[in-house]
Amino acid sequence: MTEVLLKELNNPDIDWMLAVGQHQTLDPNTVLIRPGQRSDTLYILLEGGLTAALAQTNGWQEITRLSSGEMIGAVPGLDAYGRSACVSTLTQCLVLVIPQAQLTEKLQQDLSFAAHLHRASAVLLLHQLARLVDQLGVNAAILNQPQLREGLTVFAELQDSDLDWLIAAGQVQHITANTVLVHSGRPVDALHILLDGALSLSTAEVEQHQLANAFSFQSNRPSEQEFARLSRGEIVGETLFVESPLSTITVRALRDSQILSIPRWRLAAKLLHDVGFASRFYRVLSMLLANKYQAIVRQLGQSNQNANQTTNDFTRDSQFLTQVGLAEARFEWMLKRIQTHTGRKIQW
Repeated sequence: MTEVLLKELNNPDIDWMLAVGQHQTLDPNTVLIRPGQRSDTLYILLEGGLTAALAQTNGWQEITRLSSGEMIGAVPGLDAYGRSACVSTLTQCLVLVIPQAQLTEKLQQDLSFAAHLHRASAVLLLHQLARLVDQLGVNAAILNQPQLREGLTVFAELQDSDLDWLIAAGQVQHITANTVLVHSGRPVDALHILLDGALSLSTAEVEQHQLANAFSFQSNRPSEQEFARLSRGEIVGETLFVESPLSTITVRALRDSQILSIPRWRLAAKLLHDVGFASRFYRVLSMLLANKYQAIVRQLGQSNQNANQTTNDFTRDSQFLTQVGLAEARFEWMLKRIQTHTGRKIQW
């Protein structure tokens, strides 16, 4: 993962990290993050290897390993391990340690740095999730399954001006029941926000002849199985702005629905030229991917007690509940703005 940081960060970013951070050499079996504890430090692994493990009645079960170039700790999204897993050193490791207080101040004051770091975080998380799925044999569909109403995370974190831009850049589309919005095995051309209606997510076993399937007229493959449904306020296609793989899922309208579609090229240009928007957008992606990581941990069923405790902690978190209320209010405001701009009535 070394290439991720070197690709996403620039020289001023690296210089700042070196100025405020400290190099530490850690012995094997040193615990960096304990289950249920939020980290107050960002760790960048420069040399060596880390392991993340879940507590079991008869000991610990390793779920993944982290190598040089990984980041864990005090960045939104990168604290995912601390909610349920223990992260410790496998070998002697060299890490760069950056205090949370200084990092938080830098993220608030330097939007360019924030955009770079949050994007790097999202890329690393996406790789970690893919590796976790491969190692544990978890159904890859869980990577696309909504957790804790992902749409609420988006609307709570983005600013009103960001939503205004999405409305101006996007196009409201009415899609009829059974229309395929995203085809498995094909590129995703836009970010879609579901304004009204319901969408079905389905997946099929990996097929060998991907090119032939992509150019096929067949839109309803018998082997596809539905694994989730999306409701108003949820989004489709967000991870294509971290990397650009072909879609692994098929998205189909369950009933007549309305969506706001923002073309990929317009959103990519916005992310490139507006560092404030980019910092918020990539921060949201990191948080969504962290939620997906937690979903995999819960699906594994290794520790139901820990998983239930995690869910309850979210429910009792007053800040989270405040964000839910704010997100719902912003979504309703967005619908009214769309009606004003387009003159199209949206039911809710």
